[in-house]
Amino acid sequence: MTKFDIEFEPPLLNSAGTLGFTPDTRWSDDLSELGGFITNPISKQPRSPANGTRFIEYPGGFLLHTGYPNPGFRAVLRRYQSRWVRSPIPVIVHLLLEDIYQTQQMIMALENTAGVSGIEIGMPPDLDAALVEQVSEVISSELPLILRLPYEKAVQLSGTAGQAFLTSFIALSVAPPRGMLIDANGNSVEGRLYGPALYTQTLALTSRLVSSGIPIIIGGGIYYRSQVEELLEMGAIAVQLDAILWRGGMLSGRASGPE
Repeated sequence: MTKFDIEFEPPLLNSAGTLGFTPDTRWSDDLSELGGFITNPISKQPRSPANGTRFIEYPGGFLLHTGYPNPGFRAVLRRYQSRWVRSPIPVIVHLLLEDIYQTQQMIMALENTAGVSGIEIGMPPDLDAALVEQVSEVISSELPLILRLPYEKAVQLSGTAGQAFLTSFIALSVAPPRGMLIDANGNSVEGRLYGPALYTQTLALTSRLVSSGIPIIIGGGIYYRSQVEELLEMGAIAVQLDAILWRGGMLSGRASGPE
């Protein structure tokens, strides 16, 4: 397999952190609408859930602060690899970038793991151009690689990231935006933002990223099939779904308004 041997058909994916570590075949109807399954974020060592408030609603969406809990890379492989082999759709393993060289070691292990069709590298929110360049120099694989940039820095860093696509990556994806809210106890809580209010920003972000010429997988605030069609027509190669998947069922056809 070369890094280009992957297609998303249909061009819909779940976003990392939305559907667990392996496709649930009990959702056969929903899975048939996805062209690939992205695992929850995985770190080298186990990570515990975040302390304190983890969920706060706001008009048009909600903030989620989880800490990316997971049992660690080796435990994930032991528990889920056999189910990846049986998955009806391609499985893309999402790795959290904490140490570049450890991440490369995990990638090498995944290259010898049956059932893995690709890898998405989740970049830290505080990254800069120097880190993107270092990743492009160190990270490589015969599996297709997707580079996931923070929402807020995607345009700023897309030019730097674009150089990496000559050798390493097949596409750029975008993590949910981050924000801060005050919980009921008066504590400030930072986390990822979800909800339909984000779609206007996602549409504008897609327009700017597509103009760079980099293959783009986009997500954020998508609740309707018409929105998917708009993003694909704009030039995205695939669309990632997040909060809509937690409501049960897939997308409705309407363009706007609450269900």
